[in-house]
Amino acid sequence: MLQLPAGRDASQGEGGVRYERHRPERTLLYQLVEEHYPAFEAQWAAEGKALPEHVRREFESYLKCGCLEHGFYRVRCESCHEERLLGFSCKRRGFCPSCGARRMAESAALLVDDVFPSQPVRQWVLSFPYPLRFLFASRPAIMGKVLGIVYRVIATHLIKKAGFTKKTAHTGAVTLIQCLGSSLNHNIHFHMIFLDGVYVEGRHGSLDRFHWVKAPTGDELAGLTHTIARRVGRFLEHQGLLESDAGNSHLALDSVDDDPMVHLQGHSITYRIAMGPQTGRKVFTLQTLPACDPDDPDTVGKSAGFSLHAGVAAKARERDKLERLCRYITRPAVSEKRLSLTAHGNVRFQLKTPYRDGTTHAIFEPLDFIARLAALVPKPRVNLTRYHGVFAPNSTHRSQVTPARRGKGNTPKAPYKEQQKTPAERHAAMSWAQRLKRVFQINIETCSACGGAVKVIVCIQDPAVIDKILTHLQEKVVSGPNDLLPQSRAPPAGLFD
Repeated sequence: MLQLPAGRDASQGEGGVRYERHRPERTLLYQLVEEHYPAFEAQWAAEGKALPEHVRREFESYLKCGCLEHGFYRVRCESCHEERLLGFSCKRRGFCPSCGARRMAESAALLVDDVFPSQPVRQWVLSFPYPLRFLFASRPAIMGKVLGIVYRVIATHLIKKAGFTKKTAHTGAVTLIQCLGSSLNHNIHFHMIFLDGVYVEGRHGSLDRFHWVKAPTGDELAGLTHTIARRVGRFLEHQGLLESDAGNSHLALDSVDDDPMVHLQGHSITYRIAMGPQTGRKVFTLQTLPACDPDDPDTVGKSAGFSLHAGVAAKARERDKLERLCRYITRPAVSEKRLSLTAHGNVRFQLKTPYRDGTTHAIFEPLDFIARLAALVPKPRVNLTRYHGVFAPNSTHRSQVTPARRGKGNTPKAPYKEQQKTPAERHAAMSWAQRLKRVFQINIETCSACGGAVKVIVCIQDPAVIDKILTHLQEKVVSGPNDLLPQSRAPPAGLFD
């Protein structure tokens, strides 16, 4: 957690930002989950249903994330011996804001440092009609096939617009599949960061030069959206998942899956209440005057419920902008800053950007809010980041294009420092200290008091030792910005027996 103090002192890092240990138990999101998740699970059990195991693990792990009662690291300055305690992370990819921010920083750094070359890129955002969102949520394999269709349509457009053929030119993209909407609704859509041009192939199979392509026009976007809608519809018809009748199309599912998540996801996708006496009704919202600025027709294409946007681009020299874009599309599902409670105890969530009709907030009853969180948990073993074209793992051109120079083909020799690292070290994720330094300019490896090196000295997991250390520290009078502990608290009752 970060704090922006009014003034600067010796404990502050660069830019006046001071690091403080994340204390999830003080956040409204944690308190809501701790209080209402047991009732949510009990209501499902009373109805003869059971939450999927991966959803249960998500909630139970979140209630342990960052809490010292469940284990921690001890870090110490080698010079002045000042110590801090760092709680363990749950490392889930659902709604945990802390672990979501960690994954956001890691993913953005990986894409900028190891994947995208110093060439212009453009973001293409594709959203789907409600029935397809429901289909993709219940059948991720179909979603992967549709993503392949979308990539081929856009890649073909770029190659043809550059004046080449698929045999002589190549492009590439990285897709981040987002499952969340701005009002905590389940909204599967594709964020595809394409090279804003094509690589031209030389005589011996090498990529000799990069050919930039102009931004798509409004007519081109409309044509691409129509082509995508038509090809996706044709594919789903061949799979027996879509039927057309008198110009109308509808899903042809023989039976509804037994997975209880289908119920939660269906209500979340259609902005309806999933739990409580108001089940099936539209979520209550707060509205103001609607925005007067319509979508720019030159950056958005629409057809049959599909929407394709391509208005954000970064030039070759704008690496900082590219990293900010990567962070945005890999951001956590829930922003704690936009959560609050109403006077009646309901959960109020502020939209980052108001809808066209002026909607600024969504209001949820506590149990329905927990249902929204459950619907945002992705299924296990579903990869939400996909690589295409020259960035694909099996591409023979990957080693020629990406800064990391990894992949098939004639890979150039790595720099000397890279040769000294083991394969595990080269593929290791960024450390906690590296993430803080890269994103927030905080050097946590240096002691804020004396400037000495800070090292992890021990990992504490024994419950008896944990209780002894926390009890001892609680008895000490600690004040100032270097507080080690919040008020002592027990883990949620009944969850981990």
